[in-house]
Amino acid sequence: MERLDVFMARANAAYYATHDPYADFTTSPEISQVFGEVLGLWAAINWEAMGQPDPVLLAECGPGRGTLMADALRAITSVAAPFRAALRVHLIETSPRLRALQAARVPDATWHDALANLPPGPAIILANEFLDALPIRQYVRRGEAWAERFVAAGQAVEHPAPGPDTPAIEGDAIEGDVIETCKPALDIASHLARRVTHHGGIALFLDYGPAESAPGNSLQALRGGEPANPFAAPGEADLTAHVDFAALARAARAAGAAVHGPLAQGKFLSRLGLFQRTGRLARTQPPARAAALVQAAQRLAEPDRMGGLFKALALAHPALPMPPGFEP
Repeated sequence: MERLDVFMARANAAYYATHDPYADFTTSPEISQVFGEVLGLWAAINWEAMGQPDPVLLAECGPGRGTLMADALRAITSVAAPFRAALRVHLIETSPRLRALQAARVPDATWHDALANLPPGPAIILANEFLDALPIRQYVRRGEAWAERFVAAGQAVEHPAPGPDTPAIEGDAIEGDVIETCKPALDIASHLARRVTHHGGIALFLDYGPAESAPGNSLQALRGGEPANPFAAPGEADLTAHVDFAALARAARAAGAAVHGPLAQGKFLSRLGLFQRTGRLARTQPPARAAALVQAAQRLAEPDRMGGLFKALALAHPALPMPPGFEP
Protein backbone atom coordinates (compact mmCIF):
# COMPACT_ATOMS: atom_id res chain seq x y z
CA MET A 1 0.00 0.00 0.00
CA GLU A 2 1.28 3.48 -0.92
CA ARG A 3 0.09 6.97 -0.16
CA LEU A 4 -1.38 8.49 -3.32
CA ASP A 5 1.37 11.06 -3.86
CA VAL A 6 4.08 8.40 -3.50
CA PHE A 7 2.27 6.16 -5.97
CA MET A 8 1.75 9.03 -8.44
CA ALA A 9 5.39 10.12 -8.30
CA ARG A 10 6.62 6.59 -8.90
CA ALA A 11 4.13 5.93 -11.70
CA ASN A 12 4.87 9.16 -13.58
CA ALA A 13 8.63 8.75 -13.26
CA ALA A 14 8.35 5.32 -14.88
CA TYR A 15 5.94 6.58 -17.53
CA TYR A 16 8.09 9.49 -18.70
CA ALA A 17 11.23 7.36 -18.67
CA THR A 18 9.79 4.70 -20.96
CA HIS A 19 6.94 6.22 -22.99
CA ASP A 20 6.35 8.89 -25.61
CA PRO A 21 3.79 11.04 -23.78
CA TYR A 22 2.73 12.66 -27.04
CA ALA A 23 1.16 9.38 -28.07
CA ASP A 24 -1.34 10.01 -25.26
CA PHE A 25 -1.86 13.78 -25.25
CA THR A 26 -1.00 16.99 -27.10
CA THR A 27 0.26 20.15 -25.41
CA SER A 28 -0.22 23.74 -26.54
CA PRO A 29 3.23 24.11 -28.19
CA GLU A 30 2.50 21.03 -30.33
CA ILE A 31 -0.89 22.45 -31.36
CA SER A 32 0.44 25.74 -32.74
CA GLN A 33 3.88 27.23 -33.26
CA VAL A 34 2.39 30.63 -32.45
CA PHE A 35 2.01 29.60 -28.79
CA GLY A 36 5.78 29.44 -28.31
CA GLU A 37 6.36 32.49 -30.48
CA VAL A 38 4.14 34.80 -28.45
CA LEU A 39 5.65 33.50 -25.21
CA GLY A 40 9.11 34.24 -26.58
CA LEU A 41 8.10 37.82 -27.31
CA TRP A 42 6.42 38.03 -23.89
CA ALA A 43 9.78 37.07 -22.38
CA ALA A 44 11.55 39.72 -24.47
CA ILE A 45 9.24 42.48 -23.22
CA ASN A 46 9.76 41.39 -19.62
CA TRP A 47 13.53 41.37 -20.16
CA GLU A 48 13.34 45.01 -21.21
CA ALA A 49 11.25 45.80 -18.13
CA MET A 50 13.92 44.11 -15.99
CA GLY A 51 16.52 46.57 -17.32
CA GLN A 52 17.96 44.25 -19.99
CA PRO A 53 20.29 42.23 -17.73
CA ASP A 54 23.11 40.46 -19.54
CA PRO A 55 23.36 37.56 -19.05
CA VAL A 56 19.84 36.47 -18.19
CA LEU A 57 18.47 32.95 -17.80
CA LEU A 58 15.59 31.87 -20.03
CA ALA A 59 14.48 28.63 -18.40
CA GLU A 60 11.68 26.16 -19.02
CA CYS A 61 10.31 23.55 -16.65
CA GLY A 62 9.18 20.30 -18.25
CA PRO A 63 10.06 21.30 -21.83
CA GLY A 64 8.65 18.17 -23.50
CA ARG A 65 10.14 17.84 -26.98
CA GLY A 66 11.69 21.31 -26.81
CA THR A 67 9.05 22.70 -29.17
CA LEU A 68 8.01 25.68 -27.05
CA MET A 69 11.58 26.83 -26.47
CA ALA A 70 12.55 26.35 -30.12
CA ASP A 71 9.56 28.40 -31.28
CA ALA A 72 10.24 31.07 -28.66
CA LEU A 73 13.90 31.38 -29.67
CA ARG A 74 12.99 31.66 -33.35
CA ALA A 75 10.70 34.60 -32.61
CA ILE A 76 13.21 36.21 -30.27
CA THR A 77 15.98 35.92 -32.87
CA SER A 78 13.74 37.55 -35.46
CA VAL A 79 12.63 40.63 -33.53
CA ALA A 80 14.69 40.89 -30.30
CA ALA A 81 18.32 40.24 -31.23
CA PRO A 82 19.80 41.94 -28.12
CA PHE A 83 17.70 39.67 -25.87
CA ARG A 84 18.78 36.62 -27.87
CA ALA A 85 22.42 37.58 -27.34
CA ALA A 86 21.94 38.06 -23.61
CA LEU A 87 19.90 34.98 -22.77
CA ARG A 88 21.20 31.60 -21.67
CA VAL A 89 18.82 28.67 -22.16
CA HIS A 90 18.28 26.30 -19.23
CA LEU A 91 15.88 23.33 -19.27
CA ILE A 92 14.53 21.45 -16.24
CA GLU A 93 14.13 17.83 -17.33
CA THR A 94 14.77 14.49 -15.64
CA SER A 95 14.01 12.12 -18.55
CA PRO A 96 17.10 11.17 -20.62
CA ARG A 97 14.84 10.26 -23.54
CA LEU A 98 13.15 13.67 -23.56
CA ARG A 99 16.48 15.43 -23.08
CA ALA A 100 17.67 13.87 -26.32
CA LEU A 101 14.61 15.20 -28.16
CA GLN A 102 15.13 18.64 -26.65
CA ALA A 103 18.79 18.70 -27.63
CA ALA A 104 17.85 18.23 -31.28
CA ARG A 105 15.74 21.42 -31.18
CA VAL A 106 17.66 23.50 -28.62
CA PRO A 107 21.27 22.38 -28.90
CA ASP A 108 22.75 25.23 -26.82
CA ALA A 109 20.69 24.48 -23.71
CA THR A 110 21.96 23.51 -20.29
CA TRP A 111 19.97 20.82 -18.47
CA HIS A 112 19.11 20.43 -14.80
CA ASP A 113 17.26 17.79 -12.81
CA ALA A 114 15.57 20.34 -10.54
CA LEU A 115 14.69 24.02 -10.39
CA ALA A 116 16.90 24.40 -7.33
CA ASN A 117 19.91 23.62 -9.53
CA LEU A 118 19.48 26.68 -11.76
CA PRO A 119 22.43 29.07 -11.36
CA PRO A 120 21.78 32.38 -9.58
CA GLY A 121 20.96 35.55 -11.45
CA PRO A 122 18.03 37.27 -13.14
CA ALA A 123 15.75 34.82 -14.87
CA ILE A 124 12.60 34.44 -16.95
CA ILE A 125 11.06 31.05 -16.28
CA LEU A 126 8.33 29.33 -18.32
CA ALA A 127 6.33 26.31 -17.21
CA ASN A 128 3.61 24.95 -19.49
CA GLU A 129 1.68 21.89 -18.27
CA PHE A 130 4.36 21.21 -15.70
CA LEU A 131 2.54 21.42 -12.39
CA ASP A 132 -0.34 19.12 -13.36
CA ALA A 133 1.92 16.05 -13.31
CA LEU A 134 3.23 16.69 -9.80
CA PRO A 135 2.04 14.23 -7.15
CA ILE A 136 -1.02 15.10 -5.10
CA ARG A 137 -2.56 13.90 -1.86
CA GLN A 138 -6.32 13.42 -1.55
CA TYR A 139 -8.46 13.72 1.57
CA VAL A 140 -12.08 12.60 1.76
CA ARG A 141 -14.55 14.04 4.29
CA ARG A 142 -15.83 11.19 6.43
CA GLY A 143 -18.05 12.26 9.28
CA GLU A 144 -16.28 14.92 11.34
CA ALA A 145 -12.78 14.08 10.07
CA TRP A 146 -10.73 13.45 6.92
CA ALA A 147 -9.63 10.12 5.51
CA GLU A 148 -6.59 10.02 3.22
CA ARG A 149 -6.46 8.02 0.02
CA PHE A 150 -3.85 5.33 -0.50
CA VAL A 151 -3.37 2.88 -3.37
CA ALA A 152 -3.39 -0.87 -2.93
CA ALA A 153 -3.88 -3.68 -5.46
CA GLY A 154 -4.93 -1.31 -8.25
CA GLN A 155 -7.57 0.60 -6.33
CA ALA A 156 -7.95 3.49 -3.92
CA VAL A 157 -8.37 2.77 -0.22
CA GLU A 158 -8.95 5.17 2.65
CA HIS A 159 -7.31 5.46 6.05
CA PRO A 160 -7.74 8.06 8.78
CA ALA A 161 -5.58 11.07 7.96
CA PRO A 162 -2.81 12.06 10.39
CA GLY A 163 -3.61 15.28 12.23
CA PRO A 164 -0.62 17.48 11.26
CA ASP A 165 -1.14 16.93 7.51
CA THR A 166 -4.92 17.19 7.47
CA PRO A 167 -6.64 20.16 5.77
CA ALA A 168 -8.75 22.36 7.99
CA ILE A 169 -12.39 21.37 8.21
CA GLU A 170 -14.28 24.13 6.44
CA GLY A 171 -17.82 24.94 7.45
CA ASP A 172 -19.29 24.04 4.06
CA ALA A 173 -17.42 20.74 3.61
CA ILE A 174 -19.89 17.88 3.28
CA GLU A 175 -19.68 14.09 3.46
CA GLY A 176 -17.68 12.70 0.55
CA ASP A 177 -15.99 15.97 -0.43
CA VAL A 178 -12.47 15.46 -1.78
CA ILE A 179 -9.70 17.96 -1.06
CA GLU A 180 -6.48 17.75 -3.07
CA THR A 181 -3.14 19.19 -1.97
CA CYS A 182 0.11 19.35 -3.90
CA LYS A 183 3.05 20.25 -1.70
CA PRO A 184 5.61 20.02 -4.55
CA ALA A 185 3.70 22.69 -6.50
CA LEU A 186 3.47 24.97 -3.47
CA ASP A 187 7.19 24.46 -2.79
CA ILE A 188 7.98 25.43 -6.40
CA ALA A 189 5.82 28.55 -6.16
CA SER A 190 7.55 29.57 -2.93
CA HIS A 191 11.01 28.82 -4.33
CA LEU A 192 10.45 30.80 -7.52
CA ALA A 193 8.87 33.68 -5.61
CA ARG A 194 11.95 33.93 -3.41
CA ARG A 195 14.21 33.62 -6.43
CA VAL A 196 12.62 36.35 -8.55
CA THR A 197 12.37 38.61 -5.50
CA HIS A 198 16.05 38.15 -4.62
CA HIS A 199 17.68 37.86 -8.07
CA GLY A 200 15.13 39.63 -10.26
CA GLY A 201 12.88 38.16 -12.88
CA ILE A 202 9.52 36.60 -13.53
CA ALA A 203 8.01 33.11 -13.77
CA LEU A 204 4.99 32.14 -15.86
CA PHE A 205 2.80 29.08 -15.31
CA LEU A 206 0.29 27.87 -17.90
CA ASP A 207 -1.72 24.88 -16.79
CA TYR A 208 -5.25 23.62 -16.25
CA GLY A 209 -7.39 23.97 -13.17
CA PRO A 210 -9.88 26.31 -11.51
CA ALA A 211 -9.07 29.91 -10.65
CA GLU A 212 -10.42 29.39 -7.12
CA SER A 213 -9.74 26.52 -4.74
CA ALA A 214 -12.63 24.06 -4.64
CA PRO A 215 -13.24 20.46 -3.53
CA GLY A 216 -13.26 17.73 -6.15
CA ASN A 217 -11.44 14.66 -7.42
CA SER A 218 -9.46 15.77 -10.47
CA LEU A 219 -7.01 12.86 -10.71
CA GLN A 220 -7.04 11.39 -14.21
CA ALA A 221 -5.05 8.96 -16.33
CA LEU A 222 -4.49 8.67 -20.07
CA ARG A 223 -3.31 5.43 -21.62
CA GLY A 224 -3.09 5.14 -25.38
CA GLY A 225 -4.88 8.47 -25.65
CA GLU A 226 -7.91 7.15 -23.74
CA PRO A 227 -9.07 7.65 -20.14
CA ALA A 228 -7.87 4.84 -17.88
CA ASN A 229 -7.95 3.65 -14.29
CA PRO A 230 -5.29 5.80 -12.60
CA PHE A 231 -4.52 3.10 -10.02
CA ALA A 232 -3.92 0.21 -12.43
CA ALA A 233 -0.66 -0.60 -14.26
CA PRO A 234 1.53 2.14 -12.76
CA GLY A 235 3.98 3.52 -15.28
CA GLU A 236 1.75 2.72 -18.26
CA ALA A 237 -0.42 5.87 -18.11
CA ASP A 238 0.10 9.60 -17.68
CA LEU A 239 -1.33 10.75 -14.34
CA THR A 240 -2.35 14.38 -13.85
CA ALA A 241 -4.53 16.52 -11.60
CA HIS A 242 -5.88 20.06 -11.73
CA VAL A 243 -3.64 22.84 -10.47
CA ASP A 244 -4.85 24.86 -7.48
CA PHE A 245 -3.92 28.32 -8.75
CA ALA A 246 -5.32 30.15 -5.73
CA ALA A 247 -3.07 28.10 -3.43
CA LEU A 248 -0.05 28.82 -5.64
CA ALA A 249 -0.80 32.53 -5.55
CA ARG A 250 -1.04 32.51 -1.75
CA ALA A 251 2.29 30.67 -1.44
CA ALA A 252 4.02 33.07 -3.83
CA ARG A 253 2.72 36.18 -2.09
CA ALA A 254 3.79 34.79 1.28
CA ALA A 255 7.31 34.42 -0.14
CA GLY A 256 7.41 38.04 -1.29
CA ALA A 257 6.57 37.98 -4.99
CA ALA A 258 4.04 40.05 -6.87
CA VAL A 259 1.37 37.74 -8.31
CA HIS A 260 -0.53 38.36 -11.54
CA GLY A 261 -3.53 36.20 -12.38
CA PRO A 262 -4.74 33.55 -12.54
CA LEU A 263 -6.21 34.58 -15.87
CA ALA A 264 -7.94 32.42 -18.46
CA GLN A 265 -5.40 31.26 -21.05
CA GLY A 266 -7.61 32.43 -23.90
CA LYS A 267 -7.61 36.02 -22.66
CA PHE A 268 -3.89 35.91 -21.96
CA LEU A 269 -2.91 34.58 -25.39
CA SER A 270 -5.36 36.85 -27.21
CA ARG A 271 -3.86 39.89 -25.51
CA LEU A 272 -0.40 38.74 -26.58
CA GLY A 273 -1.51 38.71 -30.22
CA LEU A 274 -2.23 35.01 -30.79
CA PHE A 275 -4.82 35.64 -33.47
CA GLN A 276 -2.97 38.51 -35.17
CA ARG A 277 0.21 36.45 -35.47
CA THR A 278 -1.79 33.42 -36.62
CA GLY A 279 -3.51 35.50 -39.29
CA ARG A 280 -0.23 36.82 -40.64
CA LEU A 281 1.24 33.33 -40.73
CA ALA A 282 -1.88 31.84 -42.32
CA ARG A 283 -1.71 34.30 -45.22
CA THR A 284 1.62 32.78 -46.25
CA GLN A 285 0.32 29.19 -46.27
CA PRO A 286 -1.77 27.03 -48.61
CA PRO A 287 -5.52 27.07 -47.79
CA ALA A 288 -5.58 23.77 -45.88
CA ARG A 289 -2.58 24.71 -43.76
CA ALA A 290 -3.98 28.20 -43.18
CA ALA A 291 -7.28 26.76 -41.95
CA ALA A 292 -5.44 24.38 -39.64
CA LEU A 293 -3.49 27.28 -38.10
CA VAL A 294 -6.67 29.23 -37.39
CA GLN A 295 -8.37 26.17 -35.91
CA ALA A 296 -5.35 25.56 -33.68
CA ALA A 297 -5.50 29.12 -32.35
CA GLN A 298 -9.20 28.72 -31.64
CA ARG A 299 -8.54 25.50 -29.76
CA LEU A 300 -5.99 27.26 -27.56
CA ALA A 301 -8.09 30.33 -26.84
CA GLU A 302 -11.83 29.62 -27.02
CA PRO A 303 -13.48 29.74 -23.56
CA ASP A 304 -15.23 26.37 -23.94
CA ARG A 305 -11.97 24.67 -24.93
CA MET A 306 -8.42 25.11 -23.64
CA GLY A 307 -8.87 28.87 -23.38
CA GLY A 308 -11.18 28.54 -20.38
CA LEU A 309 -9.86 25.44 -18.63
CA PHE A 310 -6.22 26.56 -18.76
CA LYS A 311 -5.01 29.51 -16.70
CA ALA A 312 -1.98 31.80 -16.71
CA LEU A 313 -0.26 32.84 -13.48
CA ALA A 314 2.87 35.01 -13.19
CA LEU A 315 5.18 35.48 -10.18
CA ALA A 316 7.39 38.55 -10.45
CA HIS A 317 9.78 40.84 -8.65
CA PRO A 318 7.57 43.43 -6.91
CA ALA A 319 9.27 46.32 -8.73
CA LEU A 320 8.42 45.04 -12.21
CA PRO A 321 5.48 46.58 -14.06
CA MET A 322 2.37 44.63 -14.93
CA PRO A 323 3.52 41.89 -17.35
CA PRO A 324 1.95 41.78 -20.81
CA GLY A 325 -1.32 39.89 -20.99
CA PHE A 326 -2.34 40.50 -17.38
CA GLU A 327 -3.64 44.04 -17.82
CA PRO A 328 -7.05 44.67 -16.21
